[in-house]
Amino acid sequence: MESQFNRKFPLVMLSPKTHNSESSSHQPDDLVMLFNDLFRGPCRTILVRGGDEPEYIPASSPEGLHRVVFARGYYASALHEIAHWCLAGEERRRLHDYGYWYCPDGRTLEQQRAFEQVEVKPQAIEWVFAAAAGSRFHISVDNLSGVGAADEAGFCANVSRQAQLYVTHGLPPRAEQFKDALLDWYGRHAAFTAYRW
Repeated sequence: MESQFNRKFPLVMLSPKTHNSESSSHQPDDLVMLFNDLFRGPCRTILVRGGDEPEYIPASSPEGLHRVVFARGYYASALHEIAHWCLAGEERRRLHDYGYWYCPDGRTLEQQRAFEQVEVKPQAIEWVFAAAAGSRFHISVDNLSGVGAADEAGFCANVSRQAQLYVTHGLPPRAEQFKDALLDWYGRHAAFTAYRW
């Protein structure tokens, strides 16, 4: 008997090929399909490719759709923006960029400390997503033209610790749903269970 998942997602690439350092089995369009299938109906939210900067755009009308916009069609950007969306509560999801400040690259040491504090959970969830998909994950301090990391070793340790907590104790509900969809799509249940955090 054919599983419900195989009926929903009948095309599965069996042999990955490389392209621009990312396996062709890791296509942003797959994330768009998985996300939109899971959340378009119940959450009225879609994932879409964007330009240079990612953003979250709430629906402009009661019938409209909220949009999670990821940068330049990058797979890792999509995972990261999905992680932010999974953490945002209902009230935050009514606000542009969830109502949070964003200070672009070039932050001062004080701004970078604040950035590193609020980025621990999204990056931990992104890491869990990447492990579920079998894609690369890189912790990012995202401040190349500024002072750099405020505490790179501490930030990396905090992201790692939080990822381990999520794996042990569970992700937020929407993140758990998306992780499960990634595991099913990429067929990585055994590999994820054996993943060394």
